[in-house]
Amino acid sequence: FDIGEVLLHWSPERVYARLIPDAEQRALFFRDICPPEWNAAFDRGAPMPQGVADHAARHPAHADLILAWWADWPQMIGPAIEGSVACLKALKARGVPVYGLTNFAAETFEIARARYPFLDDFDVCVVSAHVKRNKPEPEIYAALEARTGAAPHTLFFADDRPENVAAAEARGWHGHVFEHAEGLQAALIGHGLLNREDLA
Repeated sequence: FDIGEVLLHWSPERVYARLIPDAEQRALFFRDICPPEWNAAFDRGAPMPQGVADHAARHPAHADLILAWWADWPQMIGPAIEGSVACLKALKARGVPVYGLTNFAAETFEIARARYPFLDDFDVCVVSAHVKRNKPEPEIYAALEARTGAAPHTLFFADDRPENVAAAEARGWHGHVFEHAEGLQAALIGHGLLNREDLA
């Protein structure tokens, strides 16, 4: 399982719609000040609190908005996607090994774990910040294979980003582009990993 937007919602918009009410200004902020590649550095292991503080110092006109990325991060996460969590728990109940493979900063992953105990249900969880590689880089998929000992053709992977699923499929994994929990449930049943009765 991926985590963000598969098991848990994650939305910086939830914080910044309040801080920057104008949609065009907010889009410019996400494009020019805190773009996705900036956050990706934290997912790859850069310390987030220090990185956010340093970035704020470089952009004093936007300092308070940048500092909110760390200070208000807990407001960006959740709620859980209950249908997906039900799949995770049903797989565990059937004795199927379940693995996490997620792009997540080290500090915020601990915040999420404290709030959502089901994140400790994984038999193995590979976090990008811990291995210094982000999906869809091949090394993070290799790290999961190495830690689990699982053959690629035995792995089923659900992620909301098509490029991450494509990278998994290129290794021989079975991939599912997540759009909603019902689709995930159907895919797991189709692969013989769950029965409908498991989700009743």
